[in-house]
Formats: sequence, structure tokens, C-alpha cells
Amino acid sequence: MTDRSLEFLTLGGTGEVGMNLALYGYDGKWIMVDCGVTFGDEFAPGIDVIVPDIAFVEEIRKDLLGIVLTHAHEDHYGAIPYLWRRLGCPVFGTPFACGLLRRKLEEAELDRVVPLNEVPCGGGVNLGPFQIDFIPVAHSIPETQALAIRTPAGIVLHATDWKLDDGPLIGPRTNPAAFQALGREGVVAMMCDSTNAMTPGRAGSEAAVRESLIEVIGRCKRRVAVACFASNVARLETVAMAARANGREIGLVGRSLWNVTTVARDCGYLQDCPQFLNEYDAGFLPPERTVLAVTGSQGEARAALARIAADDHPEIVLEAGDTVIFSSREIPGNEKAIGRVQNMLARAGVKIVTADDEFVHVSGHPRRDELVEMYGWVKPPLVIPIHGERRMQDANAALARECGARQTVIVENGDRVRLHPGPAEIVGQEQVGRFGVEGSRLLPLGGEVLKARRRLSYAGMAVATVVVDERGRLRGEPRLSVSGLLDGTDEDAGLHEDALGAIRDGFERLSPRARRDDDAVEESVRRELRRALRRATGRRTPVEIHVVRV
Repeated sequence: MTDRSLEFLTLGGTGEVGMNLALYGYDGKWIMVDCGVTFGDEFAPGIDVIVPDIAFVEEIRKDLLGIVLTHAHEDHYGAIPYLWRRLGCPVFGTPFACGLLRRKLEEAELDRVVPLNEVPCGGGVNLGPFQIDFIPVAHSIPETQALAIRTPAGIVLHATDWKLDDGPLIGPRTNPAAFQALGREGVVAMMCDSTNAMTPGRAGSEAAVRESLIEVIGRCKRRVAVACFASNVARLETVAMAARANGREIGLVGRSLWNVTTVARDCGYLQDCPQFLNEYDAGFLPPERTVLAVTGSQGEARAALARIAADDHPEIVLEAGDTVIFSSREIPGNEKAIGRVQNMLARAGVKIVTADDEFVHVSGHPRRDELVEMYGWVKPPLVIPIHGERRMQDANAALARECGARQTVIVENGDRVRLHPGPAEIVGQEQVGRFGVEGSRLLPLGGEVLKARRRLSYAGMAVATVVVDERGRLRGEPRLSVSGLLDGTDEDAGLHEDALGAIRDGFERLSPRARRDDDAVEESVRRELRRALRRATGRRTPVEIHVVRV
């Protein structure tokens, strides 16, 4: 590589959907595009938010010129409050993106610290050798921007999260002329959304969803709750308009909905939208006059819908004959959580409507026909599929080649790609990983803390204490505490006694000299206790031994 090479690197967002973080380097200087989160699952017990490992970025921190946000979805900007202290650079985004980020920075007590720079939609910013032009595109959140990144080595088009929608309702539609102009000017490479690359056709229009939701809600006799992504401002407006069209009022249930709608109004959106009722006032409406917009479409345990389904919400109750409309897509990995919430609702006699039943949702990402149109406008010689799992990336790459791309490169997080000069090539691999956010600390997902939590969640835990005097004699009965193993039944009481006997056996097997060695005592007792628990439960149970010498 020469000093004038143009490079591309992702630390998140390739081979996966979520946690997007991309870097572009030229002549020793770097910019970051997006800095997002993903969310915890059963493999990260106790963790709600996961952020990328930015060890590489910390190494080049003095040459990092800024973070440029494409839009305000959590998987594109949500990691900044957790990672910014390690970066220390300015952040650039549209007014809506900055408005939502500012609220998160306030919670992290960083609002007066982070240099947050608003860039108008369709505007731009110059950072060292990078001239970055914002190109407005339609998506499921206002003010989403594709980025034309101009460098002395050529133009790169970073087009994550977009669609072609002639009726987006809020914000402009994706403008073919802007991308056709880039195509005529010539680009070095295009980084392109892969989310729906396996799906034929087009994503569909938000305007069509509005018409359908008005009709679907009109057929409902009692209370209606619509679960959707809080960030989808156009969908929130649609729900409000559908309520008005059917002689109903709308309430918002969920803090994130209020945050988003407040910022949206500050940015000039939702001006003709009916006023939203808070959950307290909405709870007093007659069922036939009620529409509720609620958080929790992905089955999140602490979101409003899960609490309502469990009859644990302080203000809102859903009863037999009410309807819940899931106006969202089911994100892969959330199927079980969504199913649990839907089953609780069904047991209460609540009718459930999903996108499989009615036309109540459209995706914010391009399907194959839209990708074909975009590739026809831009005519990129090189396409690198981003924002998608590997099978999605492969499908996107194959389609790009069909559309005339001379080269495609499939990258994984950490792959360092030289874009110019010469044909694109993976020239190195940087450290990647994930950290779970827990309070003010970041826990490596492969570290001992979370490994121990996973072991506990799968196999329980046994902790034994033996008290030994200086002459190597056992003083008193050993103590045994078990978690996730015994239920307190008579049978389990016998197992507990057997385990205590194994502890004593492990100690008594030792020679008088070995009994004076804490390490020897610990190892012998652990071995016998583990064997006893394995015989009783059929599991390899983690065992911890405390030797107390008196």
C-alpha cells in the first residue's frame, strides 16, 4: 500500500444486521461512518446493549477526523454515548439525528462535552481529504442520508439503509437524478445495503400502508394497540391519521415514543398530526374510541407491550376483544420473544394482527428490483455489500455482477480493504469483537464474567466451604450452597446430603501432609463434589471451593 491508498474497514455491520461501524482511510487520515449498537440475547445474560470493539480506532485516534452519521437508528448511532470518551472526535449528522443523539448524550452527561455538528439534509462537510456530500434517501426514519465521499483517489458511495418509495409521507423520496449524476461522474466503489437482497420485488410504499391501516383499524370494534418501531415517524403519523379517520384518539405508550415525537416536532415534522394523549389519559378513553401506539414490537421484556400483555402496566389494560397490530418486521433472533408476548395476549382473548395477516408494514430496505435500479443509476465498477448477513451479502454481490459491476468483494468485520489504487483487495485484518454495556463498564462478550454467567444459566453452580485447622483437621460440617440445581424436594434433600458426603470424602482421601495444603484440599474436594453432582444430575456443574484455615 502507498500512503495515498484509499481504504475501507468495518468493525460492525457486515456478516450481521446491526452494530454498524465503518471507517474510510486516505493518506493516514480516517473518518468513521456510523457507530451503532446491537442488543443482548440469551448468550449475553444481563446485557441489554452490545457495542463494537474499537481497539483499532483507539490506535488511530489522533488521525480520526470525525464520525459522520447516516441516520438515527440505534444500530447506526447508539454506541456513541458508550464509546465517545475513547474517541474524542466531532460528530456530524442531520438535525433529527443530532436531536435524538443529544438526548442520549444528556443521559450520559456528555451533552456539553461531545462536539455535535448539525448538517442540513442534502448538505455536506469537509474533513481533511474527505469531502462528504449528504444525499437524502427514503427509509423508515426521517432524514436518512447516503454519503458520497469524495477523495483525491475518487468517490465512494456509502449507501446503507435506503429504499425507493414514491410515497414516503415524511421526508423526500430517493432522487434518481442525484445518483445518476454520481454515475456520470464515476465512482470508485459503492457500499450497498444487503438486507433484502434475497427478496424479489420492491419494499412497498409507506403511503399504501396508511391506506391499509385506516381500513384495518376501521374493522376493529374495541380498543386497538399498534406496535411499531418508535423511530418510524411516518408510521406513527400513519397510526394517528388512521385513528382520526375512524373517529378515535391516539395515545403513546412508551418513553422512546415520546422522545422521538418530541424531536420530530422540533424538526418540523408531525405538524398536521393529532395531539398524542399520554398513557394515563388514554387509559380513560372508551375502548371503541382508543388507538394506542406502543413500544415492544420485538418482544422486549421491559417494553410497554410486554408489560401490558403480562397485565403489569400501571395505566393500560388490554381485554378480550381488543386488537394488537404488529406494524413491524420480525427481526431475526427475536422470534421467541415476540411469540411469548403474542401468546400472553392470545390467552387474554386479544386478537393479534401481523404482516402475515394484513398489509400493515413495509420494509425500509431495498428489495432486488430497487437494487437493480440503483445499480443502473450509479454503475459502480466495484460493489461491497454491507448491512446484512453473509447469505444476504452473497445475494447482493451476485446481483451487482449481473447489473454490470466488474468486481465485488465480500467482507467480514475487521477486513481491511484497499479500494485504490488497483483492483480492490483485502490487505489485512484488524481486531474485532463485542462488548456488553453494564453500567459504566464494558464487558467483553468472550470474557470470564459473561462466560461464568452463561455457565450458571446452563448448569447452575455449587459453592462449598470447608474449615480446616492448622493441623489439617476438619472443623465442623462442610457448607454447601447450590444455585439452579436443587428444588428443595425430599429427593433433592438426599442429593444434598450425598454431596456433603462427597466433600468429606474428598478431604479424608488426602494424606495428613496434604491436608495442610490449601490447594490440595481444594482440588480433592472439587473433584469428588463434581463427580457426585454429575452422577445426580447428569450435568457438568461449575464448582467453587473455599478453604478456610483457622
